[in-house]
Amino acid sequence: MDDANYEFDDERHQLIAEQVVDCYRQAEAYLQRTFPPPEIKFTLKGKSAGTAHLQLNLLRFNASLLAENHQAFIDQVVPHEICHLLAYQLYGKVKPHGKEWQALMIKVYQLEPATTHSLNTESVSGKTFDYLCDCGSIPLSIRRHNKVLRGETQYRCRCCKQALKRA
Repeated sequence: MDDANYEFDDERHQLIAEQVVDCYRQAEAYLQRTFPPPEIKFTLKGKSAGTAHLQLNLLRFNASLLAENHQAFIDQVVPHEICHLLAYQLYGKVKPHGKEWQALMIKVYQLEPATTHSLNTESVSGKTFDYLCDCGSIPLSIRRHNKVLRGETQYRCRCCKQALKRA
Protein backbone atom coordinates (compact mmCIF):
# COMPACT_ATOMS: atom_id res chain seq x y z
CA MET A 1 0.00 0.00 0.00
CA ASP A 2 3.01 2.28 -0.11
CA ASP A 3 2.04 3.37 -3.61
CA ALA A 4 -1.49 4.40 -2.54
CA ASN A 5 -2.00 8.11 -2.96
CA TYR A 6 -5.45 9.31 -2.01
CA GLU A 7 -6.37 12.97 -1.88
CA PHE A 8 -9.88 14.14 -1.13
CA ASP A 9 -11.05 17.69 -0.48
CA ASP A 10 -13.57 16.58 2.13
CA GLU A 11 -11.84 15.94 5.47
CA ARG A 12 -14.10 12.96 6.31
CA HIS A 13 -13.36 11.36 2.95
CA GLN A 14 -9.63 11.81 3.49
CA LEU A 15 -9.87 10.19 6.92
CA ILE A 16 -11.68 7.20 5.41
CA ALA A 17 -8.98 6.91 2.74
CA GLU A 18 -6.34 6.93 5.49
CA GLN A 19 -8.27 4.19 7.30
CA VAL A 20 -8.31 2.15 4.08
CA VAL A 21 -4.52 2.46 3.90
CA ASP A 22 -4.16 1.50 7.58
CA CYS A 23 -6.45 -1.52 7.16
CA TYR A 24 -4.54 -2.69 4.10
CA ARG A 25 -1.21 -2.36 5.91
CA GLN A 26 -2.64 -4.43 8.76
CA ALA A 27 -3.88 -7.09 6.31
CA GLU A 28 -0.58 -7.14 4.43
CA ALA A 29 1.37 -7.60 7.67
CA TYR A 30 -0.93 -10.41 8.84
CA LEU A 31 -1.16 -12.19 5.47
CA GLN A 32 2.50 -11.60 4.53
CA ARG A 33 1.73 -10.33 1.03
CA THR A 34 0.89 -7.10 -0.77
CA PHE A 35 -2.36 -6.08 -2.44
CA PRO A 36 -3.06 -3.43 -5.07
CA PRO A 37 -4.59 -0.28 -3.57
CA PRO A 38 -8.30 0.00 -4.35
CA GLU A 39 -9.99 2.94 -5.97
CA ILE A 40 -12.20 4.81 -3.47
CA LYS A 41 -15.39 6.70 -4.32
CA PHE A 42 -18.05 8.34 -2.17
CA THR A 43 -20.93 7.99 -4.62
CA LEU A 44 -23.05 5.30 -2.98
CA LYS A 45 -26.69 6.22 -2.36
CA GLY A 46 -29.52 4.64 -0.41
CA LYS A 47 -29.25 2.65 2.82
CA SER A 48 -26.00 0.80 2.07
CA ALA A 49 -22.98 2.13 3.94
CA GLY A 50 -20.43 0.68 1.55
CA THR A 51 -19.90 -1.72 -1.31
CA ALA A 52 -16.90 -3.54 -2.72
CA HIS A 53 -16.73 -4.01 -6.47
CA LEU A 54 -14.49 -7.04 -6.68
CA GLN A 55 -13.34 -7.12 -10.31
CA LEU A 56 -12.81 -3.34 -10.35
CA ASN A 57 -10.91 -3.29 -7.03
CA LEU A 58 -13.22 -0.43 -6.06
CA LEU A 59 -14.65 0.64 -2.70
CA ARG A 60 -17.74 2.86 -2.72
CA PHE A 61 -19.00 4.56 0.42
CA ASN A 62 -22.21 6.43 1.24
CA ALA A 63 -21.19 10.04 1.94
CA SER A 64 -24.51 10.85 3.64
CA LEU A 65 -24.26 7.97 6.11
CA LEU A 66 -20.56 8.71 6.62
CA ALA A 67 -21.36 12.27 7.67
CA GLU A 68 -23.71 10.95 10.36
CA ASN A 69 -21.71 7.87 11.46
CA HIS A 70 -18.02 8.66 11.03
CA GLN A 71 -16.70 6.40 13.80
CA ALA A 72 -18.79 3.43 12.71
CA PHE A 73 -17.29 3.75 9.23
CA ILE A 74 -13.77 3.76 10.68
CA ASP A 75 -14.44 0.85 13.05
CA GLN A 76 -16.73 -1.39 10.99
CA VAL A 77 -17.65 -0.34 7.45
CA VAL A 78 -14.13 0.13 6.04
CA PRO A 79 -12.76 -3.21 7.32
CA HIS A 80 -15.98 -4.99 6.24
CA GLU A 81 -15.68 -3.80 2.65
CA ILE A 82 -11.92 -4.36 2.50
CA CYS A 83 -12.46 -7.98 3.57
CA HIS A 84 -14.64 -8.46 0.48
CA LEU A 85 -11.80 -7.28 -1.77
CA LEU A 86 -9.22 -9.33 0.12
CA ALA A 87 -11.34 -12.49 0.00
CA TYR A 88 -11.75 -12.09 -3.76
CA GLN A 89 -8.03 -11.48 -4.32
CA LEU A 90 -7.03 -14.38 -2.08
CA TYR A 91 -9.65 -17.00 -2.98
CA GLY A 92 -11.42 -15.88 -6.15
CA LYS A 93 -15.20 -15.90 -6.33
CA VAL A 94 -16.61 -16.96 -2.94
CA LYS A 95 -19.85 -16.32 -1.07
CA PRO A 96 -20.06 -12.60 -0.15
CA HIS A 97 -20.20 -13.24 3.61
CA GLY A 98 -18.88 -16.78 3.52
CA LYS A 99 -16.27 -18.49 5.65
CA GLU A 100 -13.33 -16.82 3.85
CA TRP A 101 -14.70 -13.32 4.43
CA GLN A 102 -15.64 -14.16 8.03
CA ALA A 103 -12.17 -15.53 8.76
CA LEU A 104 -10.57 -12.32 7.46
CA MET A 105 -12.85 -10.17 9.63
CA ILE A 106 -11.96 -12.20 12.72
CA LYS A 107 -8.29 -12.95 12.14
CA VAL A 108 -7.07 -9.74 10.49
CA TYR A 109 -9.27 -7.14 12.22
CA GLN A 110 -10.57 -8.96 15.31
CA LEU A 111 -14.12 -7.94 14.39
CA GLU A 112 -17.42 -9.76 14.66
CA PRO A 113 -18.30 -10.67 11.04
CA ALA A 114 -21.66 -8.88 10.89
CA THR A 115 -23.19 -9.01 7.42
CA THR A 116 -25.19 -5.78 7.75
CA HIS A 117 -24.72 -2.50 9.51
CA SER A 118 -27.02 -1.12 12.20
CA LEU A 119 -26.72 2.55 11.28
CA ASN A 120 -29.72 4.84 11.45
CA THR A 121 -30.78 5.20 7.81
CA GLU A 122 -33.76 7.49 8.36
CA SER A 123 -32.08 10.43 6.60
CA VAL A 124 -31.44 8.39 3.44
CA SER A 125 -34.65 6.35 3.38
CA GLY A 126 -36.69 6.91 0.28
CA LYS A 127 -40.44 7.16 -0.06
CA THR A 128 -42.35 4.09 1.14
CA PHE A 129 -45.82 2.76 0.38
CA ASP A 130 -48.00 1.08 2.98
CA TYR A 131 -49.20 -2.47 2.40
CA LEU A 132 -51.41 -4.53 4.71
CA CYS A 133 -51.64 -8.06 6.07
CA ASP A 134 -53.18 -9.55 9.23
CA CYS A 135 -50.17 -8.28 11.22
CA GLY A 136 -50.84 -4.66 10.24
CA SER A 137 -49.18 -2.11 8.01
CA ILE A 138 -45.85 -2.87 6.30
CA PRO A 139 -43.93 -0.20 4.38
CA LEU A 140 -42.49 -1.21 1.00
CA SER A 141 -39.78 0.74 -0.81
CA ILE A 142 -40.62 2.52 -4.04
CA ARG A 143 -38.64 -0.14 -5.93
CA ARG A 144 -40.73 -2.98 -4.45
CA HIS A 145 -43.96 -0.99 -4.86
CA ASN A 146 -43.19 -0.47 -8.55
CA LYS A 147 -42.52 -4.20 -9.01
CA VAL A 148 -45.97 -4.92 -7.55
CA LEU A 149 -47.57 -2.33 -9.86
CA ARG A 150 -45.87 -3.87 -12.92
CA GLY A 151 -47.08 -7.33 -11.86
CA GLU A 152 -43.50 -8.62 -11.57
CA THR A 153 -43.84 -9.92 -8.04
CA GLN A 154 -46.04 -10.25 -4.98
CA TYR A 155 -44.69 -9.85 -1.46
CA ARG A 156 -45.74 -11.82 1.62
CA CYS A 157 -45.55 -10.93 5.29
CA ARG A 158 -42.61 -12.62 7.00
CA CYS A 159 -44.74 -13.38 10.07
CA CYS A 160 -48.20 -14.44 8.87
CA LYS A 161 -47.13 -15.36 5.28
CA GLN A 162 -50.19 -13.54 3.94
CA ALA A 163 -49.90 -11.75 0.56
CA LEU A 164 -49.48 -8.01 1.08
CA LYS A 165 -52.22 -5.77 -0.29
CA ARG A 166 -51.94 -2.03 -0.96
CA ALA A 167 -53.36 0.02 1.93
